[in-house]
Amino acid sequence: MAIGIRDRVAIIGMGCTRFGERWDMNAEDLMVEAFIEALDTSGIEKVQIDAAWLGTGIEEQSVGKSAVPLSTALRLQSIPVTRVENYCASGTEALRGAAYAVASGAVDIALAMGVEKLKDTGYGGLPQRGRGTLNNMIWPNISAPGCFAQVATAYASRHGVDRADMKRAMAHISVKSHANAGRNPKAHLRSALTMDAVLNAPIIAEPLGLYDCCGVSDGAACAIVTRPEIAEALGHRDPVRVKSLQLAGSSGVEAQFNAWDGSHFATTRAAVKRAYAEAGVTNPRDEIDLLEVHDCFSVTELVTMEDLGISPEGGAIRDVLDGFYDADGAMPCQIDGGLKCFGHPVGASGLRMLYEIYLQMHGQAGERQRKDIPRLGLSHNLGGMPHQSVCAVALIGR
Repeated sequence: MAIGIRDRVAIIGMGCTRFGERWDMNAEDLMVEAFIEALDTSGIEKVQIDAAWLGTGIEEQSVGKSAVPLSTALRLQSIPVTRVENYCASGTEALRGAAYAVASGAVDIALAMGVEKLKDTGYGGLPQRGRGTLNNMIWPNISAPGCFAQVATAYASRHGVDRADMKRAMAHISVKSHANAGRNPKAHLRSALTMDAVLNAPIIAEPLGLYDCCGVSDGAACAIVTRPEIAEALGHRDPVRVKSLQLAGSSGVEAQFNAWDGSHFATTRAAVKRAYAEAGVTNPRDEIDLLEVHDCFSVTELVTMEDLGISPEGGAIRDVLDGFYDADGAMPCQIDGGLKCFGHPVGASGLRMLYEIYLQMHGQAGERQRKDIPRLGLSHNLGGMPHQSVCAVALIGR
């Protein structure tokens, strides 16, 4: 019977670039910037890295095929390098490869890197013509805002929520993320927003307005992992450990049968069920201290709170409006600004989420540092569309 990798992998270093419009840098430069920070905090030499994984979501406009751009940029001489792609969950997928290699004993120290370079490559985000030729070739009949807007409509229908309450809850999420990003010097969007500005913004896909949608960014994030006994030998006392790392992909049930009503993310529910079992979590609302979830749209964050079993079914709106997930709330979510404002370099986002939890656990989060150091944090990284998705859930802590 599988027992998972709980406490068999320690994170000894993490790095993350400033996200945003990095006109002065290409993907290789971004990887170097993130790697230097991770290497400095790890206390190891580059030659001690035995293998590396690279996550990138849109390699056609970024690094191209293979993982050679990673080994070339970092001068990783002749070690195994692997590129992975799993939609927006590619960053966590890279960590999964590195963590499993370390936990199995195949290697002692591994690197997981996520990167994306999109802002001056012709790639667009919102569903308008002229959003770049690549989008029209990959998904000519669909848009992300259109798909996720249907989740909002389905959720409201299932739980009997009127449009005004739905819009207010989603607006609270966006205002919160902007306020949190104002305390994060690496965030892409740091301007504060008012509720009125969010509620009166142009509609992108009913009921999602402009500020309910995240854009894309340039950026990179990475992690260096090893086994706990090696971490201790390197001088890392009580290192942050991986408690669980689970992935779930759609089987086609959502899109091809009538059982799914579109009001939740089936892959999130499957992944988190296994993640809690692996980590030994039985009451997530009381046991988890900090959340980073895939807020590609404000409604995604709202619905995910229930999929993770933290808010009760139909209760996420009340928790959001009561401030339960605010920076000073009981369980902060996106204390760094999230995808919405820290930014969304597709392949880097999963590792960026864990970077913030890692900083908080080391008391290094600057102005946004929690007074009580978190002991257990969860990241939720969703790729694809609601009807065809892949979800990665990671729990790290001490």
